[in-house]
Amino acid sequence: MMIQLRLGSVLLLTSMLGGWPALAQTPPRPPVTFDEEPPAEEEVEIVAPGTGGLQADEIVVIGRNIPNVIRTTPQVVSVLSQAEIARTGEGDIAGALKRVTGLSLVSDKYVYVRGLGERYSAALLNGLPLPSPEPLKRVIPLDLFPTSVISSSIVQKSFTPNFPGEFGGGVINLTTRSIPTERFLEVGISAGGNSVTTGLLGYTYFGSRTDFTGFDDGTRRLPAPIRAANRTGKRLEVGSDFDLETVQRATASLVNAPTTLIQRNDNIPANMGFGFAAGNSWEVGENLFGLVVSGGWDNSWRTQGGFQQVAGGVAVIDGEEGLDADQDYRFLSTNNNIRVNGLLGASFEFGEHKIRATNFFVRDVIKEARMQRGFDRINVGDDDEVLRSFTSWFQRQLYTSQLVGEFKFGDLSITARGAYAESERKSPYERSDSYRRDRSVGGKFVNDLTQNGNFARIAFSTLIDEVVGANLDAAYRLTLFDRPFVFSAGYGFYDNYRESERRDYRYVRANGAALPIAVAQQRIDFLLSDYNVYTYGVVLREVSGAEGAAFYAAGLRVHAGYLQFDGEILDGLKINGGVRYERGNQFVSPRGLFATDPPLPQTRIERDYFLPGGTITWNFAPDMQIRLAGSRTIARPQFREQAPQPYLDIDTDRTAFGNQYLVDSQLLNAEGRYEWYIGEQDRITLGGFFKRVRNPIEAVSFESGGTFLITFANAPRARLIGGEAEFVKFFPLDGLGLGLLEERRFLVNANYTYTRSKLLIREGDTTINTAGSVIAASDLFIDGTPLTGQSDHVANLELGFSHRERLSEQTILLGYASERVTQRGPTGTPDYRERPGFQLDFVWREAVRLGRRPVELKFEARNLTNTDYREFQRLNRSRIFINQYERGRDFSFSLNVAF
Repeated sequence: MMIQLRLGSVLLLTSMLGGWPALAQTPPRPPVTFDEEPPAEEEVEIVAPGTGGLQADEIVVIGRNIPNVIRTTPQVVSVLSQAEIARTGEGDIAGALKRVTGLSLVSDKYVYVRGLGERYSAALLNGLPLPSPEPLKRVIPLDLFPTSVISSSIVQKSFTPNFPGEFGGGVINLTTRSIPTERFLEVGISAGGNSVTTGLLGYTYFGSRTDFTGFDDGTRRLPAPIRAANRTGKRLEVGSDFDLETVQRATASLVNAPTTLIQRNDNIPANMGFGFAAGNSWEVGENLFGLVVSGGWDNSWRTQGGFQQVAGGVAVIDGEEGLDADQDYRFLSTNNNIRVNGLLGASFEFGEHKIRATNFFVRDVIKEARMQRGFDRINVGDDDEVLRSFTSWFQRQLYTSQLVGEFKFGDLSITARGAYAESERKSPYERSDSYRRDRSVGGKFVNDLTQNGNFARIAFSTLIDEVVGANLDAAYRLTLFDRPFVFSAGYGFYDNYRESERRDYRYVRANGAALPIAVAQQRIDFLLSDYNVYTYGVVLREVSGAEGAAFYAAGLRVHAGYLQFDGEILDGLKINGGVRYERGNQFVSPRGLFATDPPLPQTRIERDYFLPGGTITWNFAPDMQIRLAGSRTIARPQFREQAPQPYLDIDTDRTAFGNQYLVDSQLLNAEGRYEWYIGEQDRITLGGFFKRVRNPIEAVSFESGGTFLITFANAPRARLIGGEAEFVKFFPLDGLGLGLLEERRFLVNANYTYTRSKLLIREGDTTINTAGSVIAASDLFIDGTPLTGQSDHVANLELGFSHRERLSEQTILLGYASERVTQRGPTGTPDYRERPGFQLDFVWREAVRLGRRPVELKFEARNLTNTDYREFQRLNRSRIFINQYERGRDFSFSLNVAF
């Protein structure tokens, strides 16, 4: 068994509104206190963008009185306070959010709201958008946000016009901490392990000497001879444009063994990390200036071993239709994940006004070594065993700078927000090779670089994504008919631009002949050695663009304006509503890299939308109320879904390919919720919701040249209905004579969401495939099947003890999500499904003293049920495991010291 020691980036009291995640794997919590959790003097202001800091009842949360936020806000929301986030023990906000009613987590980083995929939700930081470092997504993965930097998270499930129109499932607005009230310095460390990784067998490769830092030493830089060939605008291969000597020189310039040779490691290291945070505030006359700085580094390991299978079609098995594995591999992969982050924030408060600036940098690297062994009856043959290996270095990097000004002039409030952010993803030296067992040489594995199942490839890809965003909002409070009203208006600008380039190369023999059998048996670093390059003519042949565009540029520019009002029109009856206007201009422009490449079709979507939304709240009893909400919203295609360029999705280990012919999805939303506040922190809620989606975007599979790829298509329509229930109650244990449990409370926090969705396919419905052909929608979709990513049942149960006077919490967390579709199966085969099942976690947080220093200790045990990952296809009695591996149990310990 291994211990997962995750050393989290220190809880930074990111007091500057704006900074965001340090990517710590298990960041320690914010400053340790021996007072009641959370401190009574702590204030967390939750202000939605566009309100200008005012609502009919301004929401200021003091101490632990979070339920008042849920009650007072005019929308249907769920709120996680800092104390609630801390209780979950999660290292990133994605993990904490999966405990919220109606939310589920996919790939450990994308939040699905009420069964709708991440494309239907928006994530904001302090009310401002961010670019995503994920090529396949425009939505930023929430595992980038350590819980240590977040003071609160509000999930708004009913649309209001002050939020972006891309609001299908909801919006998640993360708020960072305000300036510290006093000087602080925090240092945190953590360590941990996983029961199927730490101290056990795994694979790795050398790379460079500085890989452990998250930055290589230049080893993976594209060599000068290949850069020179790229500048010519001609394809690098032996022929009229480049002679043999030039191509050999370019081939030999690549770093060979350090990036190709996979090595066994019989003792994979434990996870570890560290971080720090410091901040202070100073009085400047009657004004207040605050500063915070933080940084963190984490190094974690994860080994996965199991099955990867593909069914080429439906077969007859034992007299009935079934699925047979036409590609059947056992695999073992090890990912080394290195994360580095830094934050610098400042704030200046003068009078009723506040200006906040935040700069944040994060770099997330995955260094992967993977091997597969099995059979490929589609590409190779029935009886030839195949051995494949893959090495890669995926680096994601994001920088953002935010400036927020909040100004109050009596009843008028003005908020100005601006942000610039840049993210990039680079994947240099993405290598793969394949050997096939040859009976003619005694069953040894050979790779002659010429036949199916015999290849060596290398790719370099780069993606740059920039976002410029700005909002100007004004709100005016006035009294009409002796009742308070707030009228607000605002303008928003959003400009997202992306460029992506991918260069693919295949190793071949220059004369086209097969390699001598003795050479073909060499291990991969010898096979690609300089000696073989110059002796046997093993050279590169560029195949960029062979499977789609090698380059694309994409952009989305949105101008938006809104009008909104909020007020109590009758005693106990409040209305919040308005309309948002958005004008969007989105394009995807693919092109080839070479003069001989044919022109490619361009994609442009220009649409205007008027998006109304409103909520009626009836407070019919002192502790009860009912909400009714309705709205129209949209969901635009993501760039990667439209770009005709192959991309390896490391979350699923499958290659995705865009569809240029996607169109916007449009949603009609309605919901209602009953709320009963049975105590200061206690509540019961019951709700129902309905959504109708026109042109939902769904992931589908298709086969190309023996390879199964993911692409996307618009289904004609879909419908989603569901219900939610939540129960939160603290039970005091004082006076029960229970000894150690005196002065403690027992928490029961339970929620359940039922969601039922289905695609609606009628005779005559059509869709457009990647070739631009109009085809019957029934060729890709089956009437009545659920939306991808949607579980019918999602439930969470949290049971815990907490001390009334100091930090001492013991919490059991149980989560469940039922089976869900991950993508449509290839034509004629069932959908791909996964079964998340149950996960049981335990978290213990305790405040102690080391000498005079307050210290917070935290122990975590995750996935105690040892639930594994299973993605499969099922038909009658047959089942194919698309991806199956053991996740193992995680154990970690962290320590945070305040100076």
